[in-house]
Amino acid sequence: EIVSMQTKLDLAGIPAEDLKNVIIAYEPVWAIGTGLTATPEQADETCGVIRKTIAALYGDKAAEEITIQYGGSMNDKNAAELLAKTNVDGGLIGGASLKTDAFTAIVDAANA
Repeated sequence: EIVSMQTKLDLAGIPAEDLKNVIIAYEPVWAIGTGLTATPEQADETCGVIRKTIAALYGDKAAEEITIQYGGSMNDKNAAELLAKTNVDGGLIGGASLKTDAFTAIVDAANA
C-alpha cells in the first residue's frame, strides 16, 4: 500500500531511540486545500496502517507510543468524531485555527 511505503521511506534512517521526537501527520492527498475530509473510519484505518508499519519497523511499543495526527480539514464539526478514533492521536489544524470559536471547540474535543 502507498501509505505504508511512504511511511517506510519517511522513517528511513531514523533510529528507534529518536522516534520519541517524531510526530506523524497524515492528510489524504485529495483533501489538501479542498476542504474535504476523510470519514472518521477512513482516517482511523489509514492512521492504523501507519501504526502497523511502525510496529513492523520498530516494534509494538514504538507504534503505541508514537503520535499520529490527522490533518485533512479537521474542524469544530468533525473533531470529536475524528479524535475518538483509536489510531488518531491528534489533529494538524489548518484553516479552523484562524477562527477562535472553532479552534476552541477543537481543543475542547481533544480534551474530552
